[in-house]
Amino acid sequence: MPLLSSTRMLQQARSGKYAVAAFNVHTLEMLQGVTEAAIETQSPLILQSTVGTVNHLGPEYIVAAATVAANQTGLPIALHLDHCTDFNLIVRCIRAGYTSVMIDASMHPFEENVRQTAKVMEVAEAAGVNVEAELGKVGGVEDDIIVDELDALLADPDECVKFMDLTGVHTLAPAIGTAHGIYKGTPNIDFARIASIAERVAAPLVLHGGSGIPAEQVKLAVSLGMAKMNIATELRIAFSDEIKAVFANKPSENDPRTYMVPAKQAVKQLAMDKMQLCGCVGKAIDMR
Repeated sequence: MPLLSSTRMLQQARSGKYAVAAFNVHTLEMLQGVTEAAIETQSPLILQSTVGTVNHLGPEYIVAAATVAANQTGLPIALHLDHCTDFNLIVRCIRAGYTSVMIDASMHPFEENVRQTAKVMEVAEAAGVNVEAELGKVGGVEDDIIVDELDALLADPDECVKFMDLTGVHTLAPAIGTAHGIYKGTPNIDFARIASIAERVAAPLVLHGGSGIPAEQVKLAVSLGMAKMNIATELRIAFSDEIKAVFANKPSENDPRTYMVPAKQAVKQLAMDKMQLCGCVGKAIDMR
């Protein structure tokens, strides 16, 4: 099966009241780990790369690896460019074979966010590619995008409706109190705001900052309309901790396979847990 646009995948998740887990991967082993998790759980999968990872590896290499995963597994898999502010890079990724892109113009005034999102929509729709946009500001750090917690603005439900009408964007990531990175305390998620936005917006909603959110809060957010949950920091920590453990026990180790295998296994286990939490286990069969 080729890589798929995530539009239909997320529409089915929204109507079915579950979420598709989306994982930011930075190495081949991380990509393999989440793919193996999807195989074992028969879950749909969204592979994601940040702008930093695209610049590090190159979009063509990432697309090639993701395409192998989709073709070999026969699972519904999408490849998404996360939090991109550069229109030219978005176009390059679409041309390379990405099936979903995020234009993040949330740091700009509403009208400029609309303009940039609509511009990306023109290109992406012609290629059959899903577009995600953000309204409000999700706090924390994502690559080189830093939003101070005091500056994190929650999305206004009425503005969400207006934004959707003006852009026609396929998926919307409204700021509802989550943050990128690991939470210092319990996340202060505005569930009433999620419900209000979901009542007004039919498009799938995206939960950013999914690392470390308590399970019950995730389940509630999904039940209210969140159809995609992004996981990045937790995956990096699981991967890195296993590598650190190998070198702590054997500092002279120089065979990458020795530390990459347990690191990949840690990623797989975490991904399976997140898929279970999102409620997408077994849903792959509905999307073939």
